[in-house]
Amino acid sequence: MRASHPVARAWAWIAGVPMVLLVRGLFAVARALGPERSSDLGAAVTQTLGRFFKQNRIALKNVRAAFPEKSDEEVRAIVRTAWSNLGRTAAEYPHLGTIFDFDPEDQSRGRIEVSEADIEHFLALRDDGRAGIIFSAHLGNWELPAVCAARFGLETTAIFRPPNDPAAARLVAEIRSGTMGGLAASTGAGAAYAISGVLDRGGHVGQLIDQHFTRGVVVDFMGRPALTNPLLAKLARHYDVPVHGARVIRLQGHRFRLEITPPLDLPRDAEGLIDVPGAVQAMTRVVEGWVREHPEQWLWMHRRWRVPGA
Repeated sequence: MRASHPVARAWAWIAGVPMVLLVRGLFAVARALGPERSSDLGAAVTQTLGRFFKQNRIALKNVRAAFPEKSDEEVRAIVRTAWSNLGRTAAEYPHLGTIFDFDPEDQSRGRIEVSEADIEHFLALRDDGRAGIIFSAHLGNWELPAVCAARFGLETTAIFRPPNDPAAARLVAEIRSGTMGGLAASTGAGAAYAISGVLDRGGHVGQLIDQHFTRGVVVDFMGRPALTNPLLAKLARHYDVPVHGARVIRLQGHRFRLEITPPLDLPRDAEGLIDVPGAVQAMTRVVEGWVREHPEQWLWMHRRWRVPGA
């Protein structure tokens, strides 16, 4: 059995090579097209093909359950635009460094806008001398907050579930290396130690918290019970550090608005420690508000609500 492990890993690497080559080829095409045209092409492709995938049925069911007051036409429009947003986000990956062109002195010249209040929240988070936690969701182009953090000196490590395919994992790391901060796997040997080490040295950790997590805490999300990863809440309880939410709103004309909340006032238990289930619910409420405001920019295509017996 021990001898088979290296063989299995080698075979997994070889099997992943064609997909990596395909992704590299698509990225080369996207770079040649430029950020705007590749974004438009990605939107057109996913909006056209998305309805043929089983995930489209999942998305329609999810939107109908979340917005029972909406007509069937409105539900389908939300899902179509959600496919478009997904395609744009994928096609924008090779251009993240170019897309994020925020100029605090003149926001009219670039693709990114940030309010004065959000700039103040960001600077306070960066300069308070403390570790911190940032949660986000699959909204707009959800990779841009990490680019912003790296560009303006906020040490941030993204917690992510690594791809099962080693070749794909290397590709993800390669894509992020030039424009974003560090990465910490949420699973595997040494994962907890690596994440804790970031906070121990005064850094910041961030995570997308809007997907199903089998061993998660049950919270109310969009009116239905959903299992949600409690990792950030547990870290907040242990380190007692500020917790902020960050999101991206996709605007017209290939522009984006970045927002960051002030520190959340999370519920605490009788001992004065952050209550983990209550904190997960509080963060989820923020995400729910974001999704209800711009439902067409969220990732409805996954099975988010999978609580046994619910």
